[in-house]
Amino acid sequence: MSDTTTSGRKTADTDTVVENTGGASATPATPAGNAPQATPPGKRKLLLALLGLAVVAAGAAYGAYYMTYARYHQSTDDAYVSGNLVQLTPQVSGTVVAVNADDTQIVKQGDPVVTLDGADAKVALLNAEATLGQTVRQVSGLYVNNDFYAATVAQRAADLARANDDLHRREAVAGTGAVSAEDIAHARDAVNVAQAALDAARQQAEANHALTDRTTVERHPNVQAAASKVRDAYLNYARNTLPAPVTGYVAQRSVQVGQRVAPGTPLMAIVPLDGVWVDANFKEGQLKHMRIGQPVELTADVYGGSVKYHGRVVGFSAGTGSAFAVLPAQNATGNWIKIVQRLPVRIQLDQRELQAHPLRIGLSMQVDADTRNDSGTQLGAATTTTYQTDVFAQYGAQADAEIAKIIGENEVVSHASAAKSSVKKVATREQVRNAG
Repeated sequence: MSDTTTSGRKTADTDTVVENTGGASATPATPAGNAPQATPPGKRKLLLALLGLAVVAAGAAYGAYYMTYARYHQSTDDAYVSGNLVQLTPQVSGTVVAVNADDTQIVKQGDPVVTLDGADAKVALLNAEATLGQTVRQVSGLYVNNDFYAATVAQRAADLARANDDLHRREAVAGTGAVSAEDIAHARDAVNVAQAALDAARQQAEANHALTDRTTVERHPNVQAAASKVRDAYLNYARNTLPAPVTGYVAQRSVQVGQRVAPGTPLMAIVPLDGVWVDANFKEGQLKHMRIGQPVELTADVYGGSVKYHGRVVGFSAGTGSAFAVLPAQNATGNWIKIVQRLPVRIQLDQRELQAHPLRIGLSMQVDADTRNDSGTQLGAATTTTYQTDVFAQYGAQADAEIAKIIGENEVVSHASAAKSSVKKVATREQVRNAG
């Protein structure tokens, strides 16, 4: 009996070993002392209550944030710096002989930036000035001729008076036989000749007055025509020097020395960085309460969030970006998928902040607009001229000064001739008086 018992125990032990080693993934039995214990119901309720309280607090905080701040602010990162690119283009054709500025350099308004060869224009100007001087002398001669023809009329009138006197004297003694009928006939012929000469002199005087009445040498049509040619030639000569229309930084320089350029050819761009602005592209759903004049806070990616700019809304674009695209969307054909549109909003920046931290055209901006006060308008009012330059007006003033100088120099000679003519006229009258 003992053997059987021993044999049975061995078999059981062997089965236990085989069962324990038969599979590598067998899980060892967990000791009774390490079994997991269930969370007490009271503690679970406390955790759920704390979680619910946290959710309510977060919701309340967001609600307060939305009611006091978020609903009054519209932000976008689809915003970029924009500005004026003033193109420098020639007004006359010519060959470039000097380029006085390059990219990244600053130029002042009125500085000569590009110079063209002006030899041909100089020759044309000299010819026009010579023609003007000659015309002034000719017109001045017309005014001198007025005095000359007046003196001629006076002389012819004196001749007529003398002829009449001779005729009357002869007719008075004709009855005595002292004067023949032939002498009287000759005296009458002399009166007729003197009368015809007087009429001719008067016609010449009137014809000359028709060329000079109600005008002066400076305003005479012939002088004005010659002066306009001088002005045109002077402008063509002066425009061989291209000044900077505005103060700014040179960009996109493409002109080279020796290049032949035509009117309107872009040579370079000048960017006035003190007048840049920001174009922020807001979604159409963000524009409900946005108005002109609302304050805006901005940051630039180039400086980071530590530098803040302040500005204000100054206008809204007349259309979305897609409306002005080269190939606008055709929503009336085929399947249509609605796409949220964006409208460019122009934002003016504070000039002092721009001077402290300059911005370049094309830089990315972060924009946050405060729409709390929506009492303004979305349509801009009519304004006066925003951009202008007077660097080209000086050419016209210089041309007028040159014309006045030429007229004055040549008119002095005509005045001297008029004085000499007056002396001759007085002498002629004295001779006529003495002859009478």
